[in-house]
Amino acid sequence: MKLPRGTGAVLAMLLPGLALALWLVLGAGFLLMALDGAARTALVGALAPVAESHGMVLVLWWVLFSAGAGLLARRFYGAHAEAPARLADAARVLAGDPAAPPVPATGPAGLKALGEVVNDLAGQRRALQDDMARLVAEASRDVAYQRDQLAALMAELEQSVVVLNLEGRILLYNARARTLFRRLFRAPGTAEGVGADPIGLGRSIHTVIDRALMDHARETLERLMGRGEARPSARFVTTTPLGHLVRVLLAPVRAEAGGAVTGFVLLLDDITDEYEARARQDRTLIDLNESARASLAAMQAALDMLDYPDLDASDRERFQAVVRDEVMGLGTRLSLAADASSDMGSRWPLQDMLGADLAAAAARRIAADTGHAVATDQVDADIWLSVDSFALIGALAFLAARVAEAEGGADPAFALRLTPASGRVHLDLAFADARAATSGAGWQSAPMGGTSQLCVRDVVERHGGELWLERARAGTGACFRFLLPAASEGHAEAQAPAESRPAYFDFDLFAASAGSHASDDRLLSDLAYTVFDTETTGLDPAGGDEILQIGATRIVNGRILSSECFDQLVDPGRSIPEAGIAVHGIRPEMVRGKPSIARVLPAFHAFAAETVLVGHNVAFDMRFLTLKEATSGVAFDQPVLDTLLLAGLAHPGEESHSMEAIAGRLGVTVSGRHTALGDALVTADIFLKLLPLLRARGIRTLGEARAAAATSYYAKLKY
Repeated sequence: MKLPRGTGAVLAMLLPGLALALWLVLGAGFLLMALDGAARTALVGALAPVAESHGMVLVLWWVLFSAGAGLLARRFYGAHAEAPARLADAARVLAGDPAAPPVPATGPAGLKALGEVVNDLAGQRRALQDDMARLVAEASRDVAYQRDQLAALMAELEQSVVVLNLEGRILLYNARARTLFRRLFRAPGTAEGVGADPIGLGRSIHTVIDRALMDHARETLERLMGRGEARPSARFVTTTPLGHLVRVLLAPVRAEAGGAVTGFVLLLDDITDEYEARARQDRTLIDLNESARASLAAMQAALDMLDYPDLDASDRERFQAVVRDEVMGLGTRLSLAADASSDMGSRWPLQDMLGADLAAAAARRIAADTGHAVATDQVDADIWLSVDSFALIGALAFLAARVAEAEGGADPAFALRLTPASGRVHLDLAFADARAATSGAGWQSAPMGGTSQLCVRDVVERHGGELWLERARAGTGACFRFLLPAASEGHAEAQAPAESRPAYFDFDLFAASAGSHASDDRLLSDLAYTVFDTETTGLDPAGGDEILQIGATRIVNGRILSSECFDQLVDPGRSIPEAGIAVHGIRPEMVRGKPSIARVLPAFHAFAAETVLVGHNVAFDMRFLTLKEATSGVAFDQPVLDTLLLAGLAHPGEESHSMEAIAGRLGVTVSGRHTALGDALVTADIFLKLLPLLRARGIRTLGEARAAAATSYYAKLKY
């Protein structure tokens, strides 16, 4: 059984008195055993009166001896057991971090000399590391210069740029991308400035851009690279939670021309205004067309009346005025239409794509959704289309699924056909039984499902095309025919080889790719963390106390991302006790009008997604979060680590594991104490300092840390 803290010192004080008592009892027992019956009776009879009258003197003498011996034993234990343990703990800290405080050179002369030697060795190591750091700094000046050039270039780019690794985690982004995501990708109903940015280093791009869109774009890139395209890229348009349209260009990052892909670059543009401007122009042209038809009809009627030879002068003048008025009105409307066209935007952005690639991708999707093979032998291999391939393939798969459902299990004999049609292109989804199409009247307007609320008609309008059902003349088959725009000429020509890449930088941005294995088996140094803290109205979460503030920062690749923090005050919906105000300094007027915990926790949940939560005495904070699961609609089910428990594993000989005590031992500067973000930043520093100490004790993975922490005395505390 593991003894509670301080048991060794207590035993050291009690052992001398217990040993003396045991020695006296054993001596008296042996003496009595050596005497015969008469002598034993005589001795007991002689000593009994003495024990009755002067026994307390003997007890007092034993107590004084025990106390004196206990104090000496306590000092001996402190000097020869606790002091070496503290020296060992401090030496481990100093071994992991040369900048840590020196070990205490106290205790017996030998121990003091040992502490001085350890400090001397640490000083020599610091000097050696300083020399190494100076040499590395001199050797990396060119790299730093190139890195700064890259950072300056990224900052000045007009476009929003995001760099991803192969798993879609963000490795680099510029200020424009941060502004664009902050402005367009926050959740509906969330005020700007509540919570954290939607993107951050180490976070997945799939939390803000639909994974299906990204996967489709990557498949397009793979096809283009498979054909040997020199500059492959894929384009798509996504909608944001606030209803904006963002055009995305996805390009691969390769270590060398033609080499393996190591990541991706996203270029993003907000095209909402362009699209709305084009929509306004389209409405203007439609209105102009309708009014022109009416004007032409009125002028034609007036001209027909003017052809009558017996028309009197007054009627002739009246019909001529009609013609003049309509001509003048038509001219005015044409001028207005021209003005509206001067600020013309673009239609829904479409990407040029080889028709055979589109047919092959659509055939795979239809086969996966319906279980029926799709023939593609009637596809013209030389046709290029201008399409939104993701939406169009979704529409084809939706129609095929409805046909397969109507067939009742029979093979629909699907086929895709692609043929030119007077400057445009016919894309046919053919199937065998024309009777299956009779129930498809409403399919064009039905939502296709998934993450999109588009219907087939929306996809057709997006391409400026048409869709109709065409039955075979023999009556044994039918097809859905899409009329689509053809791409501009020249795509089939071989592209010129890419120019050699200028040496803008030579450092690897992509070495931090996260593994796909289970979290418990991953090294602590490889994980991403969200270190957080809360300030509350009191210490009783089950008794009605509420969260006042949540502060958090992120750790990625062993680095605290101090620029990516979560710091939010919360309206608790109740009074704040004065005793608590004296600790955290949050007064009622500071939280008045702030968002409720039901709005803040979803934002914090998004900020902490796919990371390990870290806190100091974190069971207290997690209890508050758990009690708010029903109110907020989010649950924090990721792994959790506690620096209080980890410090106990790293420093088992220390009596105090308060944040200040741990920070003092590890050389961490404590600032912003009792503010949520300040405590989170200090906890993050402490956590990074603890990792090498845990590694020295054989605790390397998340699973090992969680298992070891569960055995701690503090892990048994409940809130």
